[in-house]
Amino acid sequence: MPGAGKSLVTKIAERMGYSVVTMGDVIREEAKKRGLRLTPENLGTTMLKLREEEGSAAVARRCVSKIESAKSSIVIIDGLRSLNEVEEFKRHFEKFVLIAVYASSETRFRRLFRRRRSDDPHGWATFNERDMRELSVGLGNAIVLADYLIINEGARTETERKILDVLRKVAENE
Repeated sequence: MPGAGKSLVTKIAERMGYSVVTMGDVIREEAKKRGLRLTPENLGTTMLKLREEEGSAAVARRCVSKIESAKSSIVIIDGLRSLNEVEEFKRHFEKFVLIAVYASSETRFRRLFRRRRSDDPHGWATFNERDMRELSVGLGNAIVLADYLIINEGARTETERKILDVLRKVAENE
C-alpha cells in the first residue's frame, strides 16, 4: 500500500546493485502525456483509466521492456497492484518473486503526509480514498499471495535488516 516502505526496499536494492523499475512512473508518464497535473486524484484516475482502456495488466505490460533492458539480472519492480500484473510478470520472467511490504494505515498516513510528494494525500479522507482505489484493483490479493512479507512498523534499522534478509534469499535462488 502507499507509504508501506516500498521505496526503502528499492533504495537498499539499488545499493546492492539491483535495478529498479517503478510502476508509478508509468502512471505519472501517462498523466503528463494526457496533460494532467500530478495530483492524487489525477494519478488515481489515470491508473484506473489506463487499466480500463488497455486491460488490468496494462501497467505491467508497459514495464516489461524496461525490465528487459535493465542492467542487472535482478530487477525490483516497485508498485505492483494486482494478481493480473503478477501473472503478466510471471509470463515474461520465469523466476518472478513477489515481496509485499506492510505497514498500518496510521503509520502509512504519517509517512505520506511528511513526505509531501505531489501525489501524496493532504488529509485522511484523501488517504482513505486512495487506499480504497488501490484495493479496488486487487492490491490486497497480491499482498496476501506474496512469497515474502516484510512488516515495516518498527525502527528503520530493523526494517532494513528484514529487507536485506529477503533480498539475499531472493538472490540465492536466482
